[in-house]
Amino acid sequence: MSDMEKARWQSDLTLIADAAREAGAVAFGFFNQSPEVWWKNEDRSPVSAADFAANKTLETILRKARPDYGWLSEETDDDADRLSRETLFIIDPIDGTRAFLGGQKVWCVSVAVVHRGRPVAGVLYAPALEELYEAVEGGVALKNGVPFTVSAARPEEMSRLAIGDDLLKTFPPEFRDRVTREKYIPSLAYRIAMVADGRLEGTFVKGNSHDWDLAAADLILTCAGGGLVDIEGRPIVYNRAEVTHKVLCAAPTPRLDEFLTAFAGRRDS
Repeated sequence: MSDMEKARWQSDLTLIADAAREAGAVAFGFFNQSPEVWWKNEDRSPVSAADFAANKTLETILRKARPDYGWLSEETDDDADRLSRETLFIIDPIDGTRAFLGGQKVWCVSVAVVHRGRPVAGVLYAPALEELYEAVEGGVALKNGVPFTVSAARPEEMSRLAIGDDLLKTFPPEFRDRVTREKYIPSLAYRIAMVADGRLEGTFVKGNSHDWDLAAADLILTCAGGGLVDIEGRPIVYNRAEVTHKVLCAAPTPRLDEFLTAFAGRRDS
């Protein structure tokens, strides 16, 4: 990466961090205030006035600052024009809307800059928790300005995993015996951030996650010493025509093979 690119992505990080804070403040104004709610995806997913307001804030700030960048957001109608852009913003104005609407604090604004299919700047801002995660390609992961890394736990030690009980039951016994299940974490982006900052050793992500759930958290985890990969061990490519993904695994890099091997050895595989 050239010095010019480093400076560009660092400038983008500053931009998206400021924008995420502003959008987070807008969303927080609706928190515990019973905002209007609609349903999408055949009435399976809620979206609230807070989601739309935060999305508008992000779109206004970011598109004005970088008019040549593409745009992909959960709360904006998709535009195929993004596929022709080398660089774009990938946005989830509120990751964890159900938690937000239920008065739980584990929700965040997720903003990433993606260049040629991979994130180069990423921010997760959790206003109710007063936490800001940041990362830029080639840099360290920061939480409220303090560097952090993934867990240093070894394979023979107990692993704290965010994994459904039904899925865990299918894993080999010798793997299950070394796992402590974390309670359900309603924001996928925040769950991956918990792997990044060492509160979890890993998580398996069910199929049908989206670019906007993952892009910022992916980079934060990478810069903290981990990886988010598919079950073949391949990193995610973003800004494709299809923005959903199959089963994924997030873990410290030295433990990815261990978790992927355990997944491959399930009884129903």
